[in-house]
Amino acid sequence: RGAASKGFANMAQKIIIDTDPGQDDAVAILLALASPELDLLGLTIVAGNVPLDRTLQNALTICELARRPDLPVHAGCDRPLRGALVTAEHVHGASGLDGIELPVPRMLPAPGHAVDFLVETLRREPAGSITLVAIGPLTNLATAFERAPDIAARVARIVLMGGAWSELGNVTPAAEFNIHVDPEAAARIFASGAEIVVLPLDATHKALTSRDCTATMRETGPVGRAVASWTSFYERFDQAKYGREGAPLHDPCAVAWLIQPELFSGHRVNVEIETEGRFTRGMTVVDWWAVTDRPSNALFIRDLDRDGLFRLLSTRLASLDRNPAP
Repeated sequence: RGAASKGFANMAQKIIIDTDPGQDDAVAILLALASPELDLLGLTIVAGNVPLDRTLQNALTICELARRPDLPVHAGCDRPLRGALVTAEHVHGASGLDGIELPVPRMLPAPGHAVDFLVETLRREPAGSITLVAIGPLTNLATAFERAPDIAARVARIVLMGGAWSELGNVTPAAEFNIHVDPEAAARIFASGAEIVVLPLDATHKALTSRDCTATMRETGPVGRAVASWTSFYERFDQAKYGREGAPLHDPCAVAWLIQPELFSGHRVNVEIETEGRFTRGMTVVDWWAVTDRPSNALFIRDLDRDGLFRLLSTRLASLDRNPAP
């Protein structure tokens, strides 16, 4: 099973969430804000599910919903390292947060580019004290590592939602969305030498919503109603695509792994990203059976305790409606 967070047993883990909100990104951010085990230093925003102007506004909206207008939100890269941006309005709606009408945020983005914030924060804080939670395309992280190669060794770990092995792709036959949007960035991250934990479709497709969970959320207050509305909207695409009753909440799994790693199980493997294949560009190449001599570079999660995950989500998200913001 996933190893416990190293060196931070008695203190909140400092994290930065790199994200492209997205309904499931929103739930992941709210889960982090509701969890005393985590000290969220800021959000770095990347283009992905929708273009950057929308992902940025969505991040600000989420912070205001959680009554955290003090949280730094930095706009980052608006396109992948190579090629045109691929977005997913067909899944998330035109805004990226379709499902409920929320007020236009009044808070402003923090000054400075997301990449600069990543570099400056990782250099300022003690080495090994910050975990990067990457739940969108990896453009911001790859750009930061290229600009400041020294920071890769200062990261405690990178916990990312992305990729697939047995589940194959969800946007092409071979590629999962976050990796597909910027395969070159993903390849750089997996080659960076940083400790990496991967929450791929193999695991996250088991994190299916249910009517009972959605109904429970809807009764807790404004945050719960928003989450219920987002998941109800989000479900329609996956129900039609996969024929399942619910829809997978991919991105909250990355945050949940930090809080309760015992809910997850996986194996250390070598992971490479295909960047050149005609039909396989963006494919996550997982050496699960160690058939190559390539060294392992990631903990690849393949299973989770769905009931435990949703107990965690329900309890923590409900607390945002009960407790005043700090």
